[in-house]
Amino acid sequence: MSAINAVEKGAAAVGAHLVRDVSLPALVLHRDALEHNIRWMQDFVSKSGAELAPHGKTSMMPALFQRQIAAGAWGITLANAVQVRAAYAGGVRRVLMANQLVGAPNMALIADLLADKDFDFHCMVDHPDNVADLGLFFAARGLRLNVMIEYGVVGGRCGCRSEQEVRDLAKAIKAQPALALTGIEGYEGVIHGEHAISGIREFAASLVRLAVDLQNNGSFDLPKPIVTASGSAWYDLIAESFEAQNAAGRFLSVLRPGSYVAHDHGIYKEAQCCVLDRRSDLSEGLRPALEVWAHVQSMPEPGFAVIALGKRDVAYDAGLPVPLKRYKAGILPAEGDDVGACKVTAVMDQHAFMTVAPGVELRIGDIISFGTSHPCLTFDKWQVGCLVDEQLQVIESLRTCF
Repeated sequence: MSAINAVEKGAAAVGAHLVRDVSLPALVLHRDALEHNIRWMQDFVSKSGAELAPHGKTSMMPALFQRQIAAGAWGITLANAVQVRAAYAGGVRRVLMANQLVGAPNMALIADLLADKDFDFHCMVDHPDNVADLGLFFAARGLRLNVMIEYGVVGGRCGCRSEQEVRDLAKAIKAQPALALTGIEGYEGVIHGEHAISGIREFAASLVRLAVDLQNNGSFDLPKPIVTASGSAWYDLIAESFEAQNAAGRFLSVLRPGSYVAHDHGIYKEAQCCVLDRRSDLSEGLRPALEVWAHVQSMPEPGFAVIALGKRDVAYDAGLPVPLKRYKAGILPAEGDDVGACKVTAVMDQHAFMTVAPGVELRIGDIISFGTSHPCLTFDKWQVGCLVDEQLQVIESLRTCF
């Protein structure tokens, strides 16, 4: 009896066509939009006098990391030690780990990578306990670890909650010979409400003020310490605040948006519209590059279709998938029909419920392309994504490493 070869979810041969040759559902990335987004964000950050370290957790695709670095990215931001190791294996040699390095096994992963003297790594600390643990571990290994103080907001995620806590933590780091304080970091994405804009500007000002204070006190171990913030929604405000306070003069300003590389049809589309409203000098914004394609599986009732797409294939935490176009399976050239009036009303593990708009005629086996909201939680459901050209032909398989 012959063995059955395992099929990777999302795998497709180069040269395959989406409407004829690819097993669906599939994660689809459009090359032109992807390349536009990489260029657009790099250009925006460079003109702001900052450096870009895009958050790699969005895609965990080393091939995209390399494209971002080739376009001028200073480094890649990651969330944990396992992601750092995966990025290193993919050729990344400068990493901001925008989280605390906690637990001896995770510390050991980073220590192994630091054997490469060309590997530039920085992680966050926000508590004396973590500082003491890191100092003890890396001293025993004969290594020096770069750490940055994380400054947070009350009710937010990690980070020191007051400026005095930051100053006290800097003293604790100074007492650890195995640790080098290389900068200060914050994340503004947890600031919400009607006064979010003013709150974000105040937070960025406080971040820079602390950096100046620490630098004046000789706390940093770099002549030009790093000051970094910025998620994917408010990066323009952080860039403006850093530039206005001359952070780029005394410090290396680093912005860390990640979702821009794929963009979306939901929360980041809305956030980008706000950026463009705030910045009249930006004539064009980001383009959605990410879709998930799936078949119409069943039409059990009039006006109702079941799509072979579910929670295991697409994000649903920040909005349900958005129907975009319908393609007739196997029919080339592929000309999609607009089905934006249809609506996904619910998703289960492997099924999506879609109301069919009047005038839209579907048949079993038709292919629907869907936009997503929050690309981070779509990428992580796939082993491989299909990079396609304007003719919807696969030109590269992009692997994830979650």
